[in-house]
Amino acid sequence: MSSVPRHIAVIMDGNGRWAKAQGKARLSGHRAGADALDRVMHYCREAGVEFLTVYAFSTENWKRSKAEVGGLMKLLSSFIKSKEKELVENGIRFRVIGRRTDLSKKLQGKIAALEEKTAAGTFTLAVALSYGGRDEIVRAAQKWSIDAGGARSELTEERFAEYLDTSFMPDPDLIIRTSGELRLSNFLLWQAAYAEFYFTSTLWPDFDKAEFEKALAAFGQRERRLGGR
Repeated sequence: MSSVPRHIAVIMDGNGRWAKAQGKARLSGHRAGADALDRVMHYCREAGVEFLTVYAFSTENWKRSKAEVGGLMKLLSSFIKSKEKELVENGIRFRVIGRRTDLSKKLQGKIAALEEKTAAGTFTLAVALSYGGRDEIVRAAQKWSIDAGGARSELTEERFAEYLDTSFMPDPDLIIRTSGELRLSNFLLWQAAYAEFYFTSTLWPDFDKAEFEKALAAFGQRERRLGGR
């Protein structure tokens, strides 16, 4: 087994606590989190990882204050605008997974445009927005049901996976969660079936190269049997 995962998924947790510890507003923590994403994307490409999926905004996050949600959406819009040239020039394919119809029409347009401009990229950055694992599975079942049209067609795991938001990439080999929490929080529930997990108490804005290398080292020590022997 390769010591380098082909696909890493990250639950970027701890932005709010980082901001509080710094005596700053929560949005400052999210900005610092965006900087951390920049770093980790670079670390992944440097290590030979092909896919990076990050949990940026869950379906449950809409319950947060209007000010915080609005700030996060503006931060995302700014990220798309400021990173377009870098993503295109460095061959980074940008994709969004989740219920994007929850987003504003303007933001949906920016996302679609960036996805099109970066489609030829060889490294993939997938951002989970208004995403929930259970919601994704329900939406996939609905899409399959419509396609099946009431016919008794056989539904296999492979066939069902084609209807998931992540159909364009392999399941994650390694899932990292920062800030000390030990749960998936409704992230990639189907895809995580055989993933390895790495939990760290480090808050996401403080996740640096040393922490990244610890996660890779831990992954390299795992014996992945994928249900076999």
